[in-house]
Amino acid sequence: MVSFFKQKGQMKKREKRMIDEKGQYKGKTTELIDSSISANLEKAKQKTGNSPDIIIRKLKISQNPEIKMTILYVQGLIDNPSVTDFLIESIMKNPHLKEKLLPQEALEVISKDVVSLGGVETVTDWEQLFLSLLSGDSIIFVDGINIALVASTKGGERRSVQEPSTNSVVRGSREGFTESNVTNIALVRRIINSPDLWIESMKIGTVTKTDVSIMYINGIAKEGIVEEVKKRLKGINIDSILESGYIEQLIEDQVMTPFPTLDYTERPDKVAGNLLEGRVAIFVNGTPFVLVAPALFIQFFQSVEDYFARFDIASSIRFLRIFIFFISLIAPSVYVAATTYHQEMIPTKLLVILAAQRDSVPFPAVFEAFIMEVTFELLREASLRMPKAIGATMSIVGALVIGQAAVQAGIVSPATVIIVSITAIASFATPAYAMAISARLLRFVFIICAGTMGLYGMILFFFVVLVHLCSLRSFGVPYMTPLAPLNPEGLGDTFFRRPMWALKYRPKFLSSDNNLKREGDNQRPLPPTSRGMKTFNMKKGDGTES
Repeated sequence: MVSFFKQKGQMKKREKRMIDEKGQYKGKTTELIDSSISANLEKAKQKTGNSPDIIIRKLKISQNPEIKMTILYVQGLIDNPSVTDFLIESIMKNPHLKEKLLPQEALEVISKDVVSLGGVETVTDWEQLFLSLLSGDSIIFVDGINIALVASTKGGERRSVQEPSTNSVVRGSREGFTESNVTNIALVRRIINSPDLWIESMKIGTVTKTDVSIMYINGIAKEGIVEEVKKRLKGINIDSILESGYIEQLIEDQVMTPFPTLDYTERPDKVAGNLLEGRVAIFVNGTPFVLVAPALFIQFFQSVEDYFARFDIASSIRFLRIFIFFISLIAPSVYVAATTYHQEMIPTKLLVILAAQRDSVPFPAVFEAFIMEVTFELLREASLRMPKAIGATMSIVGALVIGQAAVQAGIVSPATVIIVSITAIASFATPAYAMAISARLLRFVFIICAGTMGLYGMILFFFVVLVHLCSLRSFGVPYMTPLAPLNPEGLGDTFFRRPMWALKYRPKFLSSDNNLKREGDNQRPLPPTSRGMKTFNMKKGDGTES
């Protein structure tokens, strides 16, 4: 361990290099800590507005009455046993501090004694001191020394690890992220036990000083993508980061798009799976939602459960999700176009029934669908904002009552209520909430296009959306990869999922070229006889050939 005096000498050299010929600090002005405890405490009280949660503990050490020591910490941000049982008690019972010591010697003894708490650092400026203090560390002042010690005592009340409320699965882990970066990173480390799992931390927000960490697997993630993530994060200049949504809006490639270009999740196993494919995870302290970059269009229809089930079941369910997504996107507009412009597409018997239903409705089909869609969106938002005990009940009862009342009043036809209800149910089947919201927004545009130009307007707008999707990028990676540009090797995990033994390679557009292969050869399951093994003979009861 480097001695205290050596550390102090190195600090003075760094401070000297920062001072120019006129005695002014180069670059940003740094306010240094005073050697007087009373001056330091007055500065701390003034800067924090004399807040009652800033606790000051004055201790008497050594036989020298001139040596005074003070511990400063924020109540609620520290681990109380660490401060009371380890920090304060160890200092008071330290036999070396009972002797007559100089202030420098006393500070050096303390710095060695509190290392057991998890680390001790020295600070000389107020900016770094407040950053450590408000992060949960304890600050130790010794009178006569213009250097303070920072002891790691972070703690406080935190939410325990619980099952995630989003991305629910039937088979898989029940652990979900919390609001603590330390806990979230540890949850991923438990899954990926590799020294190549690298983490880099930074603080973003001139006021909030929010802890932001990026995680990637060295050797698997492409260096260009990792560097681009770092560059965009370091380029953020904002006063506050309260949630990962702030980061998402400041680093995304395209702003004018309804489609999400970054994915987020609160499942550690999903983050681990994306890291193993070469993606980068962004952790923001204070939120359980972790960002994953880059994000592709097909990624929002994948679930972690797809990789825990057999490939035929997973493939059929994934294809069903994509099909349901298109239903939630265009079902009302197809109904509007067919009943308004293309009645020849509807079977005669069904057309007669629809015509009879719409005979008493005073509004056109496009207005009907638009009104009902807006009504269901109001019910959906109201159910989300209501207390959980009555939110689900209100949404169900409200939909039944309003739908039935609207039909009886002759405002809308029963067929419109059925179509809109199916569309609302289909929108919940999309695994990614961000992609489901995109479908909800575009649905209204499709309805307007269908009401004005019929199927031709729908097809025209569909191609506009398709061209827009092909033009998007997520950290430089084409959004529609591996479909556009076409990459045959990556098609095994898109609309359908190949068997696990056939997914030998990581996505080429995400992973490093030196580490594309993730499975060994001859992984395909084979019958025992194909592996040179003998089958079990039921008559003989041994492993001989039957």
